[in-house]
Amino acid sequence: MRQILIIGAGRSASSLIQYLLNKSNEENLHLTIGDLSLELAQRKTNNHPNATAIALDINNEAQRQAEIQKADIVISMLPAHMHIDVAKDCVAFQKNMVTASYISDAMQSLDAEVKAKGLIFMNEIGLDPGIDHMSAMKVIDDIKAKGGKMILFESFCGGLVAPESDTNLWNYKFTWAPRNVVLAGQGGASKFIQEGKYKYIPYHKLFRRTEFLEVEGYGKFEGYANRDSLKYRSVYGLDDVLTLYRGTIRRVGFSKAWNMFVQLGMTDDTYVMEDSENMSYRDFINSFLPYSPTDSVEIKTRLQLGIEQDDIMWDKLLELDLFNPNKKVGLKNATPAQILERILNDSWSLQPEDKDMIVMYHKFGYEINGARQQIDSKMVCIGDDQTYTAMAKTVGLPVAMATLQILNGNIKTPGVQLPIRPEVYNPILKELETFGVVFKEIEMPYVGYNPDRLLGN
Repeated sequence: MRQILIIGAGRSASSLIQYLLNKSNEENLHLTIGDLSLELAQRKTNNHPNATAIALDINNEAQRQAEIQKADIVISMLPAHMHIDVAKDCVAFQKNMVTASYISDAMQSLDAEVKAKGLIFMNEIGLDPGIDHMSAMKVIDDIKAKGGKMILFESFCGGLVAPESDTNLWNYKFTWAPRNVVLAGQGGASKFIQEGKYKYIPYHKLFRRTEFLEVEGYGKFEGYANRDSLKYRSVYGLDDVLTLYRGTIRRVGFSKAWNMFVQLGMTDDTYVMEDSENMSYRDFINSFLPYSPTDSVEIKTRLQLGIEQDDIMWDKLLELDLFNPNKKVGLKNATPAQILERILNDSWSLQPEDKDMIVMYHKFGYEINGARQQIDSKMVCIGDDQTYTAMAKTVGLPVAMATLQILNGNIKTPGVQLPIRPEVYNPILKELETFGVVFKEIEMPYVGYNPDRLLGN
């Protein structure tokens, strides 16, 4: 049997493992699922005869290398910074490798050696990055094949809560790593191009500069800019494009509310708060407010943030139980961001019956035969349950499909790479449609940043 080693059996691995096990008889596959937690790995195998669960510590070099040597291909579902040791072993033992993570500098440095050995290291083949690359490149390549010239590309993606599970005033719950949500947008200004002009949004302004998006059947959303929209300009062949913007999707009103935390300083992860373990939720928010011998914490918060008495922002803060003097943070030597994450987990954790939702939205503007045209491409995916979430499906299925395509010799180009070539994206996008990951494309006259164009001036 052909041996697949899967390292990491976390939340994103559920649909990946299920897909490969369902294909294991017809494709002659045996899966070895390794995780630090043997119990977690065993749960994911579901007692399937073509799967073996093992306790695997990737810091145990001898064990790691022994398992990699036995495999025909290796899937790493580890955190991004942990891929590199696995990748170096795959080079040494001449094994192909698949990950869903961004290509790090360390991974990219292996490219020459990977190519020299005829190996395929497929990266960024999850959701975002992953499905966004593939669905975008398919349309961009189609436009160029028709003789069109790209003038605008915008791409938005968000992990949200499904409408039937949307039960709080923030219209949001954690469907993925909460820490990433709390730290979103930090580390430098967001940069992008609009109508040929470079634009920058500093972190303290980010959540007040949003775009609105309409998705049929699901209503209105907003998008805020990702940190570096220009990262893929050359990769996508869009060096001359006038507008390039990548963003994160939330329900309308989330960004304005989140900005309260940013302005108070509660998302800061650069310093530790004294005696954080014994701090109450009320103490935490009061730490960021001026001292007053007369005003309550509530009044000081209203004054600091300019919240009127009938403002929904106040109800959003109350819903989080932020002013509770009896709830303790319970975290030693914690940063403000870590404490905020703990508080939000109380209110924003998915309940057992909750479902998540992925929304992706691309806008393509192009010129062809002297006319300007636009294509809007939208995808919505709803999770099945807490195990087979929309996030697990959209991250795990492309990884699994790419693995099988490589094993079967359908993906041939060697090197450290992204899924931006037709040999990769065509079969995977087509198969994803059978799992409900479908992009609906609408062609229209070019709107760009002037919706009045459609009305005539």
